[in-house]
Amino acid sequence: MFKARMAALTAALIVPAALAVAAPATAQQKVTIGVSLAQDDNPFYIAMLRGIRGRAQELGWDVATVSANEDKLKQINGVQDLIARGVKGILISPIDAVGVNAAYDAAAAAKIPIVSVARGSASPNQTIHVAMDEKQIGRDIAEWTARRLGGKGKVALLMGPSGAPTFRNLGDGYSEVMAKYPGIEIAFRADGPLTRERGVKQAEDVLVAHPDLAAIYTANDDVALGAMQAVNAANRKGKTLVTGMNGVPPALRAVKEENLAMTVELNPVEWGRLGVDVLAAFLKGDKVEPQVFIKHVIIDGANVDAKLPKT
Repeated sequence: MFKARMAALTAALIVPAALAVAAPATAQQKVTIGVSLAQDDNPFYIAMLRGIRGRAQELGWDVATVSANEDKLKQINGVQDLIARGVKGILISPIDAVGVNAAYDAAAAAKIPIVSVARGSASPNQTIHVAMDEKQIGRDIAEWTARRLGGKGKVALLMGPSGAPTFRNLGDGYSEVMAKYPGIEIAFRADGPLTRERGVKQAEDVLVAHPDLAAIYTANDDVALGAMQAVNAANRKGKTLVTGMNGVPPALRAVKEENLAMTVELNPVEWGRLGVDVLAAFLKGDKVEPQVFIKHVIIDGANVDAKLPKT
């Protein structure tokens, strides 16, 4: 029965809130899982951890977390600490697809499943990847942008960290679509950290070099909010569109206020819950595909009201 429900879940790309993959553990059977996310203070990962904790609590599980904050060595050491604590499984959002492979190797040596959530790993020891359809999301953002621009104008790409294939795939999907529009020119493309400060600085620089810039693609909402700040300071609001990613509440409010043109809702809370459900299925012995996708939704002025947090 569970296998059928898991297959339906994957096909529909959603996580039913009532899905019960395991009965709550007794005190004697208490399960602890480990969590190592790429950043501690990013709203996306804060929400994801909330989803992880919430679903784990429903299953009667404990959650042990370690800090990484985009430091590869710190993430490796943190995972090794989780292994030493005897966790039954690990959820990780790897900072780098290759640079933290030692964490996956350590988990495999300890016979502990390690599930990548959001970002993925090139390690053969990755048990499962709970992913987004990266290239398709990039394509969808590009199609939305090209339509808004009428197929003409200069665009800039503020990509994510160079070592994370997630952001490379997003950018490749975006560029693939834009190549079909001869009137659109990718005037700038750069990798970098997912911070608001970086969004401000690079957007300022590119607007100086290209004052007629029509759109800025950003790899996440923090970068988008920084780029939006630079666009507004340059009196380009409504003239240079800024697109985000993740659908965190500050970005949704910015879309409502017409400062941010659009973002992509990935629902990090549900993503975290799905990560726990997938790990639970694996621990139970059910067959789980090596890659499971989360649903994504384009959020712009047309549907933002339905997505704003209820107050």
